[in-house]
Amino acid sequence: MIRVYKYDENYVWEATGEILVDVENGEEVPEGFTSAKPQDGLFIATFNPDKEEWFEGATQEYIDSLFPEAAPSELEIVRQQQAELVFTLMMKGVI
Repeated sequence: MIRVYKYDENYVWEATGEILVDVENGEEVPEGFTSAKPQDGLFIATFNPDKEEWFEGATQEYIDSLFPEAAPSELEIVRQQQAELVFTLMMKGVI
């Protein structure tokens, strides 16, 4: 028995579509499935049937949108303001 992985009409992996196929007893891998396992770390695992391998189907813009930059904390804002003030005072010869 081997585990096979389902992909949709756009060749995108369907994680809930994994099944076992008994190839030792002549059962064939159904269409829309592959025995090639998608590697970890892919955001949108997409299958290339010609090469029998998975590749990243997500754009960099999509991946970046999954990790939005957090707003600076109040402490970080105060530190930045302090640094700017010290720089201004140094440039005017006060410090």
